[in-house]
Amino acid sequence: MECRELTERAVERLTGQATEEQGRELAGHLEACASCRSEIAALDRAWEFLGEDTALEASPEFRRRSRELLEEEMMRTRVRQFRPHSRRRRRLAQAAALLLAAGLGYLAATRRPHAESPAPSVAKAASLPELGSNPRLSNLSYEPPGSEGRIGIAFDVTTRHTVEGSPSDPEVAKLLAYLVSRNAENAGEKSRAIELVQQHYGAREAPASPDIVAALTSTLRKDPNPGVRKKAADALAGMRMTAEIRTAFLDALRDDRNPAVRLVAIESLSTAAKESPDPRTIQSLREKAVDPSENGFVRAKAASALKTMEF
Repeated sequence: MECRELTERAVERLTGQATEEQGRELAGHLEACASCRSEIAALDRAWEFLGEDTALEASPEFRRRSRELLEEEMMRTRVRQFRPHSRRRRRLAQAAALLLAAGLGYLAATRRPHAESPAPSVAKAASLPELGSNPRLSNLSYEPPGSEGRIGIAFDVTTRHTVEGSPSDPEVAKLLAYLVSRNAENAGEKSRAIELVQQHYGAREAPASPDIVAALTSTLRKDPNPGVRKKAADALAGMRMTAEIRTAFLDALRDDRNPAVRLVAIESLSTAAKESPDPRTIQSLREKAVDPSENGFVRAKAASALKTMEF
């Protein structure tokens, strides 16, 4: 095993999930790695603390920092496709989140019992719950693509729902836009929703609805996580250029702090400008190409794009 696997393996050992082979691998690694021995000792102490049931309350700062740490870990390791969780797996995930915060000095709460999930109910897109009141959709999972490219999205409100329909179904598009723009609590949830949008909407797939375009452009402008903004830019780049998308890319080219996002903006804007010349695009590319404070790759990309365009 590798050092980066320590937290997962340690939680599996503490909760009785580890196999004999995994236990031997962990023991062998700890024998050779002093750093991991120190870290697992801290995790063991945290686990003992969790069992003391001292009824501490989690502070807002603890929750905020813990969420940030988990988001960073999810973005670093890429977001895996979610599956519906059993009660045992949900407890494991809860323990892992608390232990990760504890190992980094942010533990301020004890375990709380996890309520049993209501029995799932399957619903078609027509039975989508009312989203106008901004309900919190929890326990999200995305079903594997079915026949004819159908989308499956499962979630809990007060009971378990599964909405399934084609990408062109307005209710499916409305739900995805809601998940991207308002419901996601962390970068992992939002990234997975954007990935699903990118997979099913674009020039070669179903045209994106105004709701989806608005959710993605808002994410590109406002999301604090650069990885999420990059995903939103990639998704928009696969769609037919519109005035709204062009404006969002021009704003990103001017204001976004992440060079990777600015590079996607240049590529999309220049491709669209070759088909339909746009004065604002040309001016923005010229400014970037000669800006001495701009990232070198961005300047070169802007200059290269200008050479391929006819004025």
